[in-house]
Amino acid sequence: MATSLGPVEPFHSPVHSHVLNSGQATGRMFFESEVFQNFYDVEPFDLNHNLGSLDIFKPDYLTALADKFANAPKDFFIAASAPTPGTAFYSVPCVGRTPRQALEEIDKIHCRVLLKRPEKYDPRFRELLHSLFQQILTQRGELLGERIERLEGAILVSSGATITPIHFDPVVGFFAQIEGEKFYHVYPPAAVLESELERFYIRGIFDIGNVKLADLDPSCDHLFRLGPGKGLHQPCNAPHWVQTGASRSVSYTFVYQTASSQALARTRAFNHCLRELGIAPSRPGIHRGADTAKALTMRAAIPVRLGARLVHKLRPNS
Repeated sequence: MATSLGPVEPFHSPVHSHVLNSGQATGRMFFESEVFQNFYDVEPFDLNHNLGSLDIFKPDYLTALADKFANAPKDFFIAASAPTPGTAFYSVPCVGRTPRQALEEIDKIHCRVLLKRPEKYDPRFRELLHSLFQQILTQRGELLGERIERLEGAILVSSGATITPIHFDPVVGFFAQIEGEKFYHVYPPAAVLESELERFYIRGIFDIGNVKLADLDPSCDHLFRLGPGKGLHQPCNAPHWVQTGASRSVSYTFVYQTASSQALARTRAFNHCLRELGIAPSRPGIHRGADTAKALTMRAAIPVRLGARLVHKLRPNS
């Protein structure tokens, strides 16, 4: 999804929150229930949606919305096209434009515009986010009993023939193509080595995860050709890269983390510490009790952001 959405306040399930009613058409996703149950957060799968019928995605509305981001640099990201899918994500130069300027010049300057958390700036996007997430809660009843730590949307507007390079996001996501065409390459999260995930989560920050395209098995690449009304589910930690078609592209995505997914991240951070000490850790999920103890240790006694420093101190002869 090419989203590095940054920190936000913890989110409480919209089941217990007030959802605005604007009287406008409601955004909906459509997917096969059996496919959802079998592949959710394991393998990517396609879906349909009606978001293109909402006037909040019309060019004039998006341009007016972009003005609200002008003084919030942490809430937008404007970058050039990557030269290749395997390019390091943050090696691609940023484009010196305001969000509004970038949208107005999108057909001239060949760039990618990410407007993060539009629900902060527009109540209709807040309503859309909560409405779509409610559909997920309906399908995944176990989420109703979980604390939702992060729930965020994003709008992506790109020039034609641009590339977002390979990376993964530490969130569960759903993606909707609204205008133009995208060729979306997604690998299952199992394509990433456990040691790579451990190295990522020991950092203790919310950001994109780097992965080398050459290290991924080409046979695991799921290619989705997305046009208006099409979308996909992207599991947590699923590597992906994206190329737009010949014309401007507009997309919407929403992502979330739960308390259990953050506990899993802390378990992996603890496993990184073990691996640095020469101990081969068990994969998460094999020993549930040990996973819980690892996560609690990292949370209570060893803050994740200090884990790497602690490992250095604990190394023999350090």
